[in-house]
Amino acid sequence: MTTSPTDATRLPRLPADFAWGASTAAYQIEGAAYEDGKGASIWDTFVRRPGAVRDGHTGDIACDHHHRFDEDVSLMCRLGLDAYRFSVSWPRILPTGAGKVEPRGLDFYDRLVDALLDAGIEPTPTLFHWDLPQALEDEGGWLNRGTAYRFAEYAAVVGERLGDRVKRWITLNEPFIHMTFGYAFGVHAPGRALMLDALPVAHHQLLGHGLAAEALRATVPGGQILISNNCTPVRLREDARQDKDVAAASAYDALHNRLFNDALMLGSYPDLSAYGMTDPGWGGVVRDGDLATIAAPLDGLGVNYYNPTWVTAPADPAAALPFDLAEPAEPYERTAFGWPVVPDGLTELLTGLKARYGDGLPPVWITENGCSQPAGLHDQTRIDYLAGHITAIARAVSLGVDVRGYFTWSLLDNFEWAEGYHQRFGLVEVDFATRRRTPRASFEWYRGLIASQRS
Repeated sequence: MTTSPTDATRLPRLPADFAWGASTAAYQIEGAAYEDGKGASIWDTFVRRPGAVRDGHTGDIACDHHHRFDEDVSLMCRLGLDAYRFSVSWPRILPTGAGKVEPRGLDFYDRLVDALLDAGIEPTPTLFHWDLPQALEDEGGWLNRGTAYRFAEYAAVVGERLGDRVKRWITLNEPFIHMTFGYAFGVHAPGRALMLDALPVAHHQLLGHGLAAEALRATVPGGQILISNNCTPVRLREDARQDKDVAAASAYDALHNRLFNDALMLGSYPDLSAYGMTDPGWGGVVRDGDLATIAAPLDGLGVNYYNPTWVTAPADPAAALPFDLAEPAEPYERTAFGWPVVPDGLTELLTGLKARYGDGLPPVWITENGCSQPAGLHDQTRIDYLAGHITAIARAVSLGVDVRGYFTWSLLDNFEWAEGYHQRFGLVEVDFATRRRTPRASFEWYRGLIASQRS
């Protein structure tokens, strides 16, 4: 792998108004899982399922950000961040997902937003980062069309409270990952293993996005509305390039990328029936007017990128899915999660989005990008990773892609879903016995990068 020099002053310069940020998510850092009237989320339930999370870890306390947010904002200020992407916990605001509002939940985000603004940092909330109220899951969760309407009602509540100060909003985080890991494979909450029967979750999340965007535009005049999609370049191994492999790659791209991006920017879904993944009418799930709601113009597209995905034709012709996931033949460096480190995949992804959607592609924000590394403060591998991917963004910008900002994942080590506390993505190390925060070498490097880009 070839990466740029990691001296921050030698990286390519991005536009003067490019925003530098960091991301987190509510369940992964907040803790206070049963305080101030918060209702149960699907993750509060899932972590108590035997064997669901490595070593039985939970997010009950996590980083204790709910009580330590002032300390965390001070760290952001020291970094020199322009913006901070966090998520709002739906059950902290509406304990049963709808109906009565919990004022103490709104008060917490009020205090956080004010602290960020006082520090000169733009708050960028995500309304849904996978912690669905358990009460709504009991009614079918995202398999139930009604959840999309409950989501819009929740968006209106938060928009009315914070919209006088928050101007950039993200509706959903990675609806593809939530559908596949949570509803298709069952390795994330809510732990359903429905395989392709999970596809209605995709549509209902996207419909929820569209309805929430309408609600926010009504309550936050002039607000910017985004969605964050996990996107991946789809690649074939050098030894797997037969027609059937090419077809498998097209099927995977349709499911992972085009299903979510085409709906938003073209107002249509790819024909999944051509790959045998659903019937042409989605069994009546998609109703008249839905795609128009979903495809209302966006102010930005959030892109979360970690690595390309390699696929081949399925080894078993009778397999449920029309592709097999594969390992690359090339000897890429790997993160502690085992993910290949491929910075040029980000350039490929961004230029591919521009080629497919043209003028229909709104400004792009990289809303997640980062790597897990072993615990410790001297994380040169993370510095190399960030340098390579920021250089890849600069390359895409030079090729005409309008990229407005970069949020690294993550500010803090956190509860990493089914991996518990075993995967560490933070610029700041967290001791989960004491919750003590200690900036890593990558923290100082990122701080220097931001300063050098502004000089």
